Order: sequence, then C-alpha cells, then structure tokens
Amino acid sequence: MKHNKSNLFILAIAVASLGLNSCKKLLDYQSPSKLTIAQTFEDVNYTNSQVIGIYTELTGTSGYGNQLSINFPTGTDDFISRTTAQYDPTTNYAMSNFGTSKENILLYNVMVQLYNGIERANIACKYIPASNLYHNGTDAQKKQLGINYGEALTLRSQYYYELIRNWGDVPASFIPAADRPSNFSGNVDRDSTYDHILNDLKIAEDLVPWRDGLPTYGDFRITKGAIKGLRARIALARGGYSLRTQTHTMERRADYLTYYRIAFNECLDIINSGKHGLNPIYENVFRSLHGTTRYDDAYELMFEVAMFGQVNDSNLGANYGISFTNTPSWGTAGGGPTAVPTYFFEFDSAGLDSRRDVTLACFKVIADPTATFNQKIPTSSTTINNGKFRKSWTGFTGTVTGTYGINWPILRYADVLLMYAEAANELQDFTGTVSPLGALQAVQQRAYGSNPIPTTPTDHDGFFNAIVKERLLEFGGEGLRKYDLIRWNLLATKIAETKAKLLQFAVGAPVANNPYANGPDYIYAAATPFNNGSGASEAGSLSLYGGVPMAVFYKLNTLKTIPAAFPTRVYWRRDVGYFTNGVLTSSIINDTLNYAYASRFIPNCKELFPYPSSFLNENRGGVTQNYGYR
Repeated sequence: MKHNKSNLFILAIAVASLGLNSCKKLLDYQSPSKLTIAQTFEDVNYTNSQVIGIYTELTGTSGYGNQLSINFPTGTDDFISRTTAQYDPTTNYAMSNFGTSKENILLYNVMVQLYNGIERANIACKYIPASNLYHNGTDAQKKQLGINYGEALTLRSQYYYELIRNWGDVPASFIPAADRPSNFSGNVDRDSTYDHILNDLKIAEDLVPWRDGLPTYGDFRITKGAIKGLRARIALARGGYSLRTQTHTMERRADYLTYYRIAFNECLDIINSGKHGLNPIYENVFRSLHGTTRYDDAYELMFEVAMFGQVNDSNLGANYGISFTNTPSWGTAGGGPTAVPTYFFEFDSAGLDSRRDVTLACFKVIADPTATFNQKIPTSSTTINNGKFRKSWTGFTGTVTGTYGINWPILRYADVLLMYAEAANELQDFTGTVSPLGALQAVQQRAYGSNPIPTTPTDHDGFFNAIVKERLLEFGGEGLRKYDLIRWNLLATKIAETKAKLLQFAVGAPVANNPYANGPDYIYAAATPFNNGSGASEAGSLSLYGGVPMAVFYKLNTLKTIPAAFPTRVYWRRDVGYFTNGVLTSSIINDTLNYAYASRFIPNCKELFPYPSSFLNENRGGVTQNYGYR
C-alpha cells in the first residue's frame, strides 16, 4: 500500500462513505457526503455499513477469491499449481513451487488489499468505542455497536494473521493512518503483533454473541464461535514454529505451551457450547458454499467468505474446481491446481473414507460428440482436480463464463475438534469433557460412516502423527496444509517425503516395499454420463477396463494396446514418470522445470514470501527484505 499520509486519509474518508444505504427515508438523516468520520459512527446503520466494508477486503482476486485460497497455500502434499510454460517467477505458479520473486505484482496486490482491510478496521476500532452511542445509547444501540466493534477487531486480526504467516515480521499499526506521526514503518516482531491480536480477539469474543443470538449473520459474518476458533488457530501459530528474521532458522519460543493452552480453552468452550457440530455428510459442507440452498443444519461452517458481484467474486469454480470442457450444461470451468498424485493414495485403498471422492475429482466432464449431454472420463494422475468446488453445484449454466460466486470456508467445526485434540495432546491435558482421542475419532467416524475407523496410537508422538495425517485428509485443498506444516516445522520434511513418494510412484515395482508398485501404467476408459451426483457416485460409475474404479486405480496393468470397448487412454503411473533406455523421464519431479513439484523450495528460507519491490520502495527503506530474496 502507498504509505502517503494524505492519500491514506483520503482512503479513510472514502471508506467512511461506502455502503451507507439503509431502509430509512432519505430525509430522515443527513447526507453521508456531509458527515465527518466521527459522525458516521454515531449512527447504527452507518456503522454497520462501515463494518461490511471491512468484510469486502476478504473477497475478490487478491483475497480469498483467488490468491489467498488458491495460489498462496498450494505447493505441499495435497495440491499444487503447475504450468507447462517456461519458468517465470512473477506468475501464480511460482508461488506454489516456492520460486516467486519480489517483482511478482500479485504479491503486492494481496499485501495492499490486506492493509486496506486493516485500515478500514483501524478506523472502525477507533471511532466505535469513542462514539456517544457506544456509551450512552439505548441498550439495543450499545449492543449492536459492541457487536460491530468485535467484528472489526476480529477482521483486523485475520488480516494481520494472513500477513504474518506469509511474510513474517510485517509492519503493524493499530491506529488509523491519519493519526500516525509517520507512515514509513519498519518490520515489527511478529510475536508482539500476534499477542496484540490475541488480546483483541479476547475482547471481541465477549462482545459478539453465539450464532443463535445473531440469526441474520449466518456463517457470512463473525459470531462468537468463529472468534474463538480463529483465536485458537492464531494461538497455535503463535506457539508454533516460524522462520525467524534474526536467525534465519525455523524456531518456536520457549513459552509455546502458553499458546497451546489458549487454543485448548477456546476450542473446549466451542465444543461445550453445543452451538456447532459436524455435518453428518462431508460433501454437504462444500455444497453449502455454492448457492442459496444450505445443507449444513449442524452449523459446521463457522465462518466463510461470502462472494458476490464481479469485483468481490471468487475464482474457486472457474480456476480451482472440477474440470468442465465445452459441456452442454455448464460450459467450461475449473481444471486449475491439481492434487499431488500421491495424495490420492493417502486415503485408504478400500475406499472406505468418504472424503477422498469429495476432495479429489479423478474425472473430468466433457461433451459427447453431438454436444447433447455431459460425459465424464478419468483424469490422469497429475490432473486430478479439487472436487470441493464445482460449477455444477452453482446455479450458473454453460452460458455464463467467469466467476461463479462460490464461497471460501475460513473455519469449520472439524478444525475446532482437531485443534483441540492437538492442543490437549501437547499439553497432556485429558480433563476436558471430550478426550483428545474422542475429538479425533469424531472427525474420522464422520468420514468412515459405519465402517471401522483406523486405530490411533495414544502416546504423544504417535497421536501427534495421527493428527498430522488426519488434517491432511480432512482439509485437503482448503488452504490449511502449508501453514500447518510450517507451524509444526514439517514443511521441509513433508516436501522431501513427497518427492520420494513421487519417485516410487514413477519407478514402480523395482523399488523394494513400494506402496505404489501395483499401480497401472495407463487407465483405459469409455465415456459415461455425468449426472452431477455425489463425488462417490460419479467416481464409482466410471467405465474402466479391468473392473471397478477402486480396483483399477490400484491394479498393475502394463497393457499397451487400447481395447476397442475402452477407447480413451489416460496416463496413470507414466504420467508421473517413465524409463527410456534406463533413464527416468519426469516432469513433476524434475526440479529444472517450472511445473515440477516444489522445485524451488529451500528450507529455512522459502517458508516466507519476499516483500514486493513496490512495497519496499514505498516504505523508503523502512522494511528489511526477507532472508534469501534480493
């Protein structure tokens, strides 16, 4: 953002004049253009409009509509962004393989939007508690302004959390730009910023009611459960590892258990409240993000970013979700970031875990030759898309192109259960009303239904490893994995493990104890109708040579001749790599290529992004570039 005081003051005035419509008649109030900022916050309706303006900075291409949901968090052991183009460090794909540069304007745009959100929140956080209505209004007015103040505090905390987890010791101020003696700020120690926002969230949770006390808020505006859940998440980040500016090393502070205790208490409060629960059907959590019909009576979705309009919309269906190509019903959409091929095999091979076929769309939708109905065929192993977001779950048809109004899930109750289990295990505190094992198994039982769930070790390290695996399966493609691995100091470990697994996948049987040894080189298929059914029904009704899909994906098959009844051949093992004259050829594990997996990751360096050049220039030397970037 431009650190020019007069420009930021103009921004503040502009923010204060946005969205001031209400159901009152025009003559009932003074024209917004004649109101000062302070006067704006002396009206409940105007104040509410200002807070809505803070929410808008969550949306759009530079928010959770694209960058913060799709490109920033990919690149670990669930989803990656790839391209076949020549390497370019200023692209979306460079972020996913840890090779972006300070010249990437996309980084700058995200940083500007996050700081815009903070500035809007700073204005609200100054003027709401200073207003006469906040102290002397009616009970209803004071309550509503208190809620708005809590929302502003929470949104500001979320914006700072995003800045810290992506850039580290970012400039931080908690007053409006117009009140600062200088807007050329240097780096601020992230621990102090984290502690500030954790205190803010404690204030906020006492001001904002639970969801049933705010029935009009739904999951689109912040309620007490969301604040507590976000406070738990940020506390775990504060207590976890991060790349330290001073030492250029991944470290966590000696008092980390203090923050695990905060997370434990907040999650236990949510669990004991009974206000949120697990949706009995995993897929319905994500269907609820796609339109006006909700399938989440348990209120598992605790906070989601509501997308709307063109500027404030999302690219989740257009760029991230299931692939549609020239289909009669939905046109073309999706097909962007893809699953790491070995992620498919992290789920149980018997197909008992219902999450696999929701998370991983191992098919794509195409038109039949006469373009009269929708067909599906399997994807290759390197082109499996995210099945949680799909245009066919929206109300948009094939005549509509662009973005499709799919919301982004910030917080789910499943996350609360697993954060609680993790914190309780680290603290070795088994005094809660739910045991850490019980919390973990509740998430697993929803996934496995009537089938038996995996056996979980109960020693500290064994249970922690189970949490690491469970979060991979539960939250695939939801933007959590990268930051989980960073705070556990496991990012380098899991990237190395995944590269080794990809090599095993490509090499196949010659490697001893290879879990991928029986995978087919190719899959042969016949197109079948796509009925927009559940993920399990669509994957299960693929027509494949060799039997049912669950057998074919795991079954050794070196057939080279295409069977007449299954004319579509897709690469499976050979899509990851193959041998030519004893030399392994692979695109996904060749670090010289832009689209190779995590090709430019460097431990103790690339856990953070570089500060954009424009941001550094506007700070006139006040901000020090992150280690490893020039």
